[in-house]
Order: sequence, then structure tokens, then C-alpha cells
Amino acid sequence: MSVELALLAPALLLLLSLAVVAGRTQIAEGAVEEAARAAAREASLARDPATAAASAATQADRTLAAQDVRCQRTTVDVDTAGFQAPPGQPGDVTVSITCIVGMADLLAPGLPGAVTVEAVFTSPVDAFRER
Repeated sequence: MSVELALLAPALLLLLSLAVVAGRTQIAEGAVEEAARAAAREASLARDPATAAASAATQADRTLAAQDVRCQRTTVDVDTAGFQAPPGQPGDVTVSITCIVGMADLLAPGLPGAVTVEAVFTSPVDAFRER
């Protein structure tokens, strides 16, 4: 019986580690998607492209912190081309967020050291407001 346990224990620990990695990745994906949504919405409310980019980055950081996701490196790209549309024409703001989530603290051999999670969200800019 102890021989069976000695043979099965490493396999069970590896399976448990894979489940933890999958769970952490799913939580990070949901948090990054929520951060992209919130950042795009915040950017679409700004009056100019520079303010939109700054407020989107701030909102993304706040949302990720509120979701308790610790990214090793976060990249927030804001496409503010929609602000150049003339009044009366629709425009969009697109926010892309890339977050590298560390997995090194799991101490399981063979697992990746980090997982990259990405999300993109587009929010419309009001066509009839001042820009």
C-alpha cells in the first residue's frame, strides 16, 4: 500500500498544481477583461486623446488592484483614433491590456514561470459632444 502511495503521490501533486495554474489563469483572464472594459469606458468619457490615455491607464491599474491580480508587467495600449472623427460621426476608443502573471511561487517543476493574459475592449465615443 505504501508503494502505491509513493508512486501516486507525485502524479496527484502535479495534477493539483495544474489545477491551481488553470484557476489562477482563469481569474487573471477575468480580471484583465474587466480592467479593459473599465479602462475603455473611462477613456471614452475623456475630452482629448492625451487625457483618455492617462485615465485609461489609471483605471486599468485600479481595476487590476481591486481584483487582487498581481501582474509582473502590465501594458496598457489606448487607441484614441476615434477622437479625430468630426462631430456627428461615430468614433471608438480601444484599450488593449497585456498582463504577465507569475506562476513561479507554485514550486512545481515543469510548469511555466509566467502566463501572459491579454484583453481588448472597444467603447464608443459620443458622436455629438465636444472634442
